[in-house]
Amino acid sequence: MEIIKLNQKNCQQTAKHAAEVLKKGGLVIFPTETVYGIGADATNQQAILKLLSYKSRREGKPLSIAVTDQLMAEQFVELNEQAKNLYQRFLPGPYTIVSRYKNGLADGVASEFNTLGVRIPDHKLALDIVRNLKQPITATSANASGKKRPYAVTDILKNLSNKQKALIDLIIDAGELPPNEPSVVIDTTLSTPLTLRSSGSPQDKSSKKSIKLISHSEKETQEIAGKLLLKHWDQLTQQGLIIGLDGELGAGKTVFAKGVGNFLRISSTITSPTYSYIREYDFTRYQTEGKLFHIDVWKVDDPQVLEKLQIPALLAPNHLIVIEWWTQLKDSLAQFQANLNVRLELISENERSLTIIENPSS
Repeated sequence: MEIIKLNQKNCQQTAKHAAEVLKKGGLVIFPTETVYGIGADATNQQAILKLLSYKSRREGKPLSIAVTDQLMAEQFVELNEQAKNLYQRFLPGPYTIVSRYKNGLADGVASEFNTLGVRIPDHKLALDIVRNLKQPITATSANASGKKRPYAVTDILKNLSNKQKALIDLIIDAGELPPNEPSVVIDTTLSTPLTLRSSGSPQDKSSKKSIKLISHSEKETQEIAGKLLLKHWDQLTQQGLIIGLDGELGAGKTVFAKGVGNFLRISSTITSPTYSYIREYDFTRYQTEGKLFHIDVWKVDDPQVLEKLQIPALLAPNHLIVIEWWTQLKDSLAQFQANLNVRLELISENERSLTIIENPSS
């Protein structure tokens, strides 16, 4: 492992040297305007495998890439009008814009939804490294998954195993960085931009968020369900997660639930438990073993039946509760609040609107 102390005199030479290390398949830790990142040549399969070994337990979190400009980004992603507007408004800067992936990168860089996050850093060294390499580099944070945010090299090294340290080829040490939040992540592949990771400010964390999306097919509705579940995966594993579904008959509540099941890799067919009230499924996803409880309270009009279901007792780490006809339940269990409320409405035979409310206090 080589460590270079960055200063004003060696910036240019350091960027060139980092590009040479990356070209050989090495991993480079470098400063950005947010946190320290770890870079690999995003087109080099062996380098990406090495990076994934370093990051270890990713739990579905995709990698992102750093590029020099929009023109370079368009070699690897399809930019719709949403994305182009965000590029013009926020980049270069601490934003990751997610678009549909084209091709050209190593396996494991794009997400399982065939999307890719792109950054244009507002940091000269990071941009110079990419310019010298003439290829995109990964832009993931340099900490091991789940560890302290990397604002200093010491933060990184003290939380790594010897095996992880051995994977690092070069560290560019710029001292302790300001405690800025990681980049905001915005998905532009849906009808409305969806913020997958916010700024992290106290106000942002405490506020209820609402977004309205348009789905043009059952497949798209199921994909939306999967993306929402991935966004809230940490909450699911740490505390448990409740999703309340509403909408008239045929609006797509069970279709959404099927999307949840597909994301969890549940092989059983997900059907609405209208008459049995509740169905339980085991799942294993991202090395996490858990349970999905699919509940339909449409015909639950007796408080004694509701009490027998013992719904609050189902909530636990790695437990996901999906409840159809949520509004019929919420008044009876006032202390039981959904983390996500999803209301589906018919637009046409194939189109649905989804109003999604995220409740941070639940």
